[in-house]
Amino acid sequence: MEFETLVQSRRSVRGFRNEPVPRAVIEAIIDTAKRAPSSMNTQPWHVHVLTGSPLEQLRRRNMEEMVAGAKVKRDIVSHGEYQGVHRTRQVDVAKKLFGAMGIARDDKPMRQDWVLRGFRQFDAPVSLVLTYDRVLDPGAVCHFDLGALCYGIVLAAWDRGLGSVINGQGIMRSDIVREVANIPEEEVIMTCVAMGYPDDNFAANAVRSDREGNDDFVRYVGFAE
Repeated sequence: MEFETLVQSRRSVRGFRNEPVPRAVIEAIIDTAKRAPSSMNTQPWHVHVLTGSPLEQLRRRNMEEMVAGAKVKRDIVSHGEYQGVHRTRQVDVAKKLFGAMGIARDDKPMRQDWVLRGFRQFDAPVSLVLTYDRVLDPGAVCHFDLGALCYGIVLAAWDRGLGSVINGQGIMRSDIVREVANIPEEEVIMTCVAMGYPDDNFAANAVRSDREGNDDFVRYVGFAE
């Protein structure tokens, strides 16, 4: 698939078929994605791929802790609640998703169930936990590198018929993730990617978030008029 077509067609998938993903397919995805740009070729990333009973344990414990009111315990610093235009964009896509799923504004049980799906990593059959070497903190360069790898994984997966969603809710309790996946303390847990074959009958999978027009965020300097 041509790159432009690949990027334009890709969307976040929030409903997956109950079908295992072969390890060989995941290995091929990572083999492609690892060619992502890396500052001075430092390659600060690590990928921990979970499926089966370890993933079930992770999602169950993560969900139970959050439902019980446990505090978020992530390795990385959170920005807190979004405000202003960032909050507006967050709400806009939520309205689209709830509309597609038929979840009314006052339907608290269904809204809560949607939140729990995020904590369960949307019941995807595979989760890729992305980490970087702690020795490189503080600094944004390694975060940038890991983001490039993450997007490479998402695109390479889509090219092979797999959907994914970059899912911070799935690692709200990084201590649980570290324990279940046996991730060493020398690595910082940044995010995870829930992955699997898309369920075409899941209405939210058809939702695409809006993007601002280029004039709203792009400046051209030194170009002839």
